Amino acid sequence: MEYMTESTDRSPGHILCCECGVPISPNPANICVACLRSKVDISQGIPKQVSVSFCKQCERYFQPPGTWIQCALESRELLALCLKKIKAPLSKVRLVDAGFVWTEPHSKRLKVKLTIQKEVMNGAILQQVFVVDYVVQSQMCGDCHRVEAKDFWKAVIQVRQKTLHKKTFYYLEQLILKYGMHQNTLRIKEIHDGLDFYYSSKQHAQKMVEFLQCTVPCRYKASQRLISQDIHSNTYNYKSTFSVEIVPVCKDNVVCLSPKLAQSLGNMNQICVCIRVTSAIHLIDPNTLQVADIDGSTFWSHPFNSLCHPKQLEEFIVMECSTVRDIKRAAGAGMISKKHALGEVWVQKTSEMNTDKQYFCRTHLGHLLNPGDLVLGFDLANCNLNDEHVNKMNSDRVPDVVLIKKSYDRTKRQRRRNWKLKELARERENMDTDDERQYQDFLEDLEEDEAIRKNVNIYRDSTIPVESDTDDEGAPRISLAEMLEDLHISQDATGEEGASMMT
Repeated sequence: MEYMTESTDRSPGHILCCECGVPISPNPANICVACLRSKVDISQGIPKQVSVSFCKQCERYFQPPGTWIQCALESRELLALCLKKIKAPLSKVRLVDAGFVWTEPHSKRLKVKLTIQKEVMNGAILQQVFVVDYVVQSQMCGDCHRVEAKDFWKAVIQVRQKTLHKKTFYYLEQLILKYGMHQNTLRIKEIHDGLDFYYSSKQHAQKMVEFLQCTVPCRYKASQRLISQDIHSNTYNYKSTFSVEIVPVCKDNVVCLSPKLAQSLGNMNQICVCIRVTSAIHLIDPNTLQVADIDGSTFWSHPFNSLCHPKQLEEFIVMECSTVRDIKRAAGAGMISKKHALGEVWVQKTSEMNTDKQYFCRTHLGHLLNPGDLVLGFDLANCNLNDEHVNKMNSDRVPDVVLIKKSYDRTKRQRRRNWKLKELARERENMDTDDERQYQDFLEDLEEDEAIRKNVNIYRDSTIPVESDTDDEGAPRISLAEMLEDLHISQDATGEEGASMMT
């Protein structure tokens, strides 16, 4: 009697499965798990193979009803997109877990492992694990269709500058790259005197015009042409054109201001040098070091042009140089540049070294020049100046020579340049052979002017060995602290790394 009590005390009860007769623990269905799964399939109705549309041009996936999103492989966003494709069947069961099963990136297959639960016979809860196979099908999105059909555009911006040098365009190109303003363009076309930006919507073009007005002194005109209309629904289809004109002045140009404008800028001399063009025109008076900034609206109210084009730059050698310490300032004079030093120099053309003809002038490069240095400048004494403001000036107030910048060995600077810039992907036609020389001029301007350099993303060129910041001639160079690493982020970010990037 004691033996029977010990064997049945607190022992779990077992029943036989009503299908196969195997002893099992009691459950509401009175049937074993194997038989229950053979009789009931809770994944029924959930498709085991689904198609997903993928655009190879922009590497985006289609998310119904009409959006395209960018997702890395095995990322949270891609998993959410896959689950939305079977959202209706999944609403009938309880989703416990979901995750990717690894596949080859080029296999055009995505496999998602799902764990679901559902209440079946007499309240029993059954859990099941299965895999849904997603077939990646190629389909071109609407944006890429418009890019491929090059004549399909809704708005175009025509940026023009009536100068012989493209320094302002090179600077503008770097600003567009830095702030990503080129991402909404259908295409960019380069022509002789400017750039054309094509857009699929007028709003994107207007945003670009506002960006141009903030970065360079310019003005614009807008026009539109009716393409089609529907009188029943009162809808119209227009193509818009924005004509943007940048001021016709570049860095290192010599300009002559009108007397009224020169007086309003602090009684500065009419002959000035443009030291840079950013959101305004920055001028310096080489006789007094007085500086002034002229914005776009002021320029168009009192326009002026460049007296000489860059091809008229001549090379001079410094014979004597002295720094002027005491600068006499007139009443009402404006700001004086602290970065420059006023110098009085005697120079001689390198092409006239067999003569004794020398020129005397004042310059804003007194802090850079020493006897024997080479310097580039304009010879106004022997130049035919066809300018309305110069013709009305007293000839004594027009300098014989205006020095622009110190000259260095270009070949040596190119060889030691350990940095590079990115360029816009654009169509080129009717390219000038002079473009390479102008681009090298722009790179030298970046090395010499920190104010322009701070607005540009400069990348280190790992193919050039790192050397000291100054060469034997003392030519300015860009320090490593101002350079960025040229990163190449892989598109095939998978697993935990992809998830961490998204957070």
